[in-house]
Amino acid sequence: MNTILRKSMLSVAGLAFAGGVFAGPIAAHANPAVDAKPTAVAVAVQAPKPQGDQSHITLNDEQTANAKAIIAATKKAGLPERAAVISIATSLQESKLENLGHLGDMNDHDSLGLFQQRPSSGWGTPEQITNPEYSTTAFLKGLKQVDGWQDMPLTEAAQTVQVSAYPDAYAQWEQQATDLVAQHWNS
Repeated sequence: MNTILRKSMLSVAGLAFAGGVFAGPIAAHANPAVDAKPTAVAVAVQAPKPQGDQSHITLNDEQTANAKAIIAATKKAGLPERAAVISIATSLQESKLENLGHLGDMNDHDSLGLFQQRPSSGWGTPEQITNPEYSTTAFLKGLKQVDGWQDMPLTEAAQTVQVSAYPDAYAQWEQQATDLVAQHWNS
């Protein structure tokens, strides 16, 4: 290494060392900050972005009341808003938030209510399944048994509970369900 370059490097290193020696002890004796209390920082947790193309329907009074009933049952169960979003999106897919009774030839087996639950599959009696609070509570009971449902895509959580022939169909309702929960959660 040439002599000039080496002397320059040693000078820089010496300055850095000297600066550290002199600044270190001086900084150590400086007065500490008067208000050194830790400050809480709010971190915004964003809801998952809806997957795929989104659908939307205009709700009548009965459908809005059913959305509110789902939210009330979710709160009563002590679950967070995300559970209500998943529940409402599921109901939008299954029944368009209509509390369906037997549909005759158009009925999917013996599926009834907001979630198209089946008495023959153990969801409850026809009277229970067509009760919005009962059917929502039954859906939420199934949702709570899904490990990690809070963090998984909505359609995956709903499908795990519902076992639908159209597993990806729930995703299209996530934005409307999110909007309904945001609108009615605190009302």
